Amino acid sequence: MAAVANGNSNLVVETSKSESKDFNVQKIVDMFTKLNPLAKEFFPSSYHHNPTKTGDFNQVPANKQGNYSNRRGRNNNQGKRKLNGKAFQAQAQAQRDDSIRRTVYVSDIDQSTTEEQLAGLFSNCGQIVDCRVCGDPNSVLHFAFVEFADEEGARVALNLDGTVLGFYPVKVLPSKTAILPVNPTFLPKSKYEREMCTRTVYCTNIDKEVSQAEVKNFFESSCGEVTRWRILGDNVHSTCIAFVEFAMAESAVVALSCSGLVLGTQPIRVSPSKTPVRPRVTRPTSG
Repeated sequence: MAAVANGNSNLVVETSKSESKDFNVQKIVDMFTKLNPLAKEFFPSSYHHNPTKTGDFNQVPANKQGNYSNRRGRNNNQGKRKLNGKAFQAQAQAQRDDSIRRTVYVSDIDQSTTEEQLAGLFSNCGQIVDCRVCGDPNSVLHFAFVEFADEEGARVALNLDGTVLGFYPVKVLPSKTAILPVNPTFLPKSKYEREMCTRTVYCTNIDKEVSQAEVKNFFESSCGEVTRWRILGDNVHSTCIAFVEFAMAESAVVALSCSGLVLGTQPIRVSPSKTPVRPRVTRPTSG
């Protein structure tokens, strides 16, 4: 099929060798002006008509609208997740504040006083939730935190300030910190694991830049052979914690005197561990 234009602005359309038809350009223009631009044939299927306005069309394709709605939905969900995270942090802070109000700080404790004896002193103040004695075993005096089930117990406990326990009068003040709870599943479950605890220390405020090998070498060079150790950290706290198990219980006692020494850039805090360092369970790999 061929088309040839002559000098008189006439368009000659050759449909076949045997027949041809002349169309004037103006006739073609007139023909197109009579077409209806709103006819279904001239409107893309991705556009849809707004029935509320005659002759008006929504200029956003239907499939694009769906994607936009999905994006808004995803953003809303992300906002909810952020709010949930903030709510969780606020709830955790409220729980810590409540625990602090229920805790007293006890100082000038005779080094021979056990946690059981200290808890016995405060047993008449209210139900005791936890009792932690801390301090260098080589020091004459220790300190402790005693947490009660309610704030009333902590208020009553303040009246015991000056009570003689062992050879010294203890000082009882409102606590500024909460006792870090111990997961019951981590507590010793056998006589052997209780013996492991006597050889283990709990170390806090460890510089995150310090490697596990450096922690091991630090305690081995000062205290004795380390048989097992574990360092734990997260993205929330600026420092790490560690559990260090020694071959001998005497080494763990010596390690307690390392509290306050600088490891990396931070002075560490060392206390007796209430939990053993259990060996990691290795799962067999499927071949």
